[in-house]
Amino acid sequence: MSATIMFDLDGTLVDSLPDIAAAANRMLRDVRVAALPQDVIKTFVGNGLPKLVERVIHHCDLPMSDHADLTARTLAHYNAASCDQTVVYPGVPQALGRLRGMGCVLGVCTNKPETPARHVLEALNLAHYFDCVLGGDSLNTRKPDPAHLEASFEAAPPAGPRLFVGDSEVDAETARRAQVPFLLFTRGYRKTPIDQIPHTTRYDDWDSLPTLVTELLHIQDEAV
Repeated sequence: MSATIMFDLDGTLVDSLPDIAAAANRMLRDVRVAALPQDVIKTFVGNGLPKLVERVIHHCDLPMSDHADLTARTLAHYNAASCDQTVVYPGVPQALGRLRGMGCVLGVCTNKPETPARHVLEALNLAHYFDCVLGGDSLNTRKPDPAHLEASFEAAPPAGPRLFVGDSEVDAETARRAQVPFLLFTRGYRKTPIDQIPHTTRYDDWDSLPTLVTELLHIQDEAV
């Protein structure tokens, strides 16, 4: 049984927080503001780079009139070192390979800008698993707007039921609004307890994901 499965990137496929935090702190250094702890910046992740910078601005009491400049600075710093500390979560390549072997079509739907998203996937040897990648600047909207996820599915070859895999409240809300089953990776960047995040099923070990997908597809098949 096959499916079309979209994946979030940051906090789902890869742990990119150290490089995101480093870019934000380099931007703060540019404007002579003290660096923020990584755990603080973690709470700003999830809605795309412009929103992350907006949250940094509010936290540091900087003028919002500088938002465009500070966003450009952060992106430039990130593009220069987007994979220095980013790592693939254990078991991801093996799980993706098994899903492809099942006939599933895989894609990435991320709020990270598309160019650095593709660079991260290439640098970490994940790009070949995916048929499409849509970033936060690929459209005029981004998650949790379901149009972002729906466009990602439309960009991929059709392969049966649609599923979405992510790690956060933003991903859960996107799946809910798009009316697709949501598989929650519990070791990512979520900010609230697991039971408060709507999900169809959840996992903390990538080795279990192909089995969960198979079980979901059987349930959907029996319901038809």
